Amino acid sequence: MDSTIAAVLLLDGIGNGAVYALLGMAIVLVFAVTRVILIPQGEFVAYSALTLAMLQLGRVPGTVWLALLLSALAVLRELWDGLRTKRAWSATGLEIARLCALPVAAAAVTYAASGQQWPLALQGVLTLILVTSIGPLVYRLAYQPLADASVLLLLIVSVGVHFTLVGLGLVFFGPEGYRTPPFWDASFAVGAVTISGQTIVTVLTSALLMGALYLFFARTLAGKALRATAINRLGARLMGVSTEHAGRSAFSMAAFIGALSGLLIGPTTTMIYDGGFLIGLKGFVAAIFGGLASYPLAVGGALLVGLLDSFSSFWASAYKDVIVFTAIIPVLLLRSLTDRQHDDDE
Repeated sequence: MDSTIAAVLLLDGIGNGAVYALLGMAIVLVFAVTRVILIPQGEFVAYSALTLAMLQLGRVPGTVWLALLLSALAVLRELWDGLRTKRAWSATGLEIARLCALPVAAAAVTYAASGQQWPLALQGVLTLILVTSIGPLVYRLAYQPLADASVLLLLIVSVGVHFTLVGLGLVFFGPEGYRTPPFWDASFAVGAVTISGQTIVTVLTSALLMGALYLFFARTLAGKALRATAINRLGARLMGVSTEHAGRSAFSMAAFIGALSGLLIGPTTTMIYDGGFLIGLKGFVAAIFGGLASYPLAVGGALLVGLLDSFSSFWASAYKDVIVFTAIIPVLLLRSLTDRQHDDDE
């Protein structure tokens, strides 16, 4: 390996690591707020890339029907809960509107735009809105009824949600793979190395989103409410913070981050209906480096995962995933020796 190849692999690792960093932060966020290990995080990535690909082909994305299906199920769930708890019809209608207004509107606009040749940027924005709106619906249907369950039970539910979304992805998108066009197709020569515009877009977008998340949690009331829920769910509830709203907000942000990651990685990877799982799993490895609690360590772990993925694909491409996932073993061993807190947190 000469210096040119090393530089190319380094750039590729940084680009992939930026995406893994976003996914790792999303997994840390959801776990901190809801105690859910979000295994289906990768499905948001796959749905986003496939939705944009369908729009580019002038076809109706399967995400439209998925959003409508989940909205219908959420309506039935709210009606059932309203009857069971004898809640006022006005409150039930308001809750239904909060849950379903955005996904139904986004699905309608996406359906209308599927036969139009909109600019790539507008199609990307529409994809972000549609996929993001699915996040709260997933939380409402699968996780909110079990919000006070144990972490183990929530993990089992998360595995079930993953397989359900993968199966729905096969139904709505089919088995074919697709690749989306880059948002910036320029290239820049730096010595013997060529940097693609898409890599620059990926790194800059990831950095800007991380900065925006820092400001959100540090400066806004909604961000502080999520932080309070992450620190102590019972205390936050006693102070008037709705843990249900916090859970939906966390899933909305995770879905947005997953959708954005799908747009960023779509031009460099051929995406199929279950292709997001492996990408999300590498984001989970990054979150493990942060102990599912530290955002900076998760970002550092993501960059390490990206570099391991890139260099191992050169040295031993058949075992690159094995090398990446094996890297968490010493991290887990170290944490098992240093972490003395065994009690299940509230």
